[in-house]
Amino acid sequence: MIGTAQMMTVIAKEEEYFMLEKRGVEVKLPLTNASNLNLAVGDTETVFIYRDYDHEVVATTIIPNAQVGKFAWGTVTDVRKDLGVFVDIGIPKDVVVSMDDMPALNHLWPKKNDRLMIMLRVDEKERIWGVLGEEHDFKAIATKATQDMFNQNVTGTVYRLLKVGTFVITEDGHIGFVHETERTSEPRLGQKLDARVIAVKPDGTLNLSLRGRVHEVLGDDAEMILTYLRSVGGKMAFSDKSDPDAIRAKFGVSKAQFKRALGSLMKERRIKQEDGFTYLIEEDSEK
Repeated sequence: MIGTAQMMTVIAKEEEYFMLEKRGVEVKLPLTNASNLNLAVGDTETVFIYRDYDHEVVATTIIPNAQVGKFAWGTVTDVRKDLGVFVDIGIPKDVVVSMDDMPALNHLWPKKNDRLMIMLRVDEKERIWGVLGEEHDFKAIATKATQDMFNQNVTGTVYRLLKVGTFVITEDGHIGFVHETERTSEPRLGQKLDARVIAVKPDGTLNLSLRGRVHEVLGDDAEMILTYLRSVGGKMAFSDKSDPDAIRAKFGVSKAQFKRALGSLMKERRIKQEDGFTYLIEEDSEK
């Protein structure tokens, strides 16, 4: 019965708990775990069975959505690199997802308040563990996206990590994929992401981008260049003719992005270029 919801019968009421029974199996329902303190002998109650922090098999009237054989979302409450990730599924004891099920790289592990979709399993010692949802589990609950979602902003949760990209399920239940070229950095498992739809595929899944629209990125890149110029005294040995590798090494953007940002700043008369150098035009010099 551990890890599942059961309809059980009250056979006794003690000072600190009700004693429940089903098919010869007796389980305590602590009063602190009971939503109805007026249960009487002979009453039936649906409860969830688990092992508490004292390793005793007990019941609670809180029925979690995640059970043995049932996947549901839980919230990460703690992370221990030597054990795994603790997840709140609603019952008085958190469930652990083993470190063996976590990404190989520690920085890609979930953090506190991230979300994981898990099912419960019970090992040979009758301990409950969380099991991560797999691809077919997410496809089973997914809804198909429509073409009018193109270029819309969506919010979703990372559920699968691959070297070539990141799988996300949105708040509306759409499956999305972020190719590695559309990421500014690799998201972690369970992380909440804000993304933009760049394609709606025939099967109803989405291609997503974590990069801003051109005007948004341009604004960030331009501000970065201005900040750098101010930090080096208003002159830098970079221009729209500079080597692409040198630009990426210094600023972390492509030459095309760098040139667009420079063009925008020159149009606004914030900078000027001479002999391979870029100069900051201070506001006072325009007066």
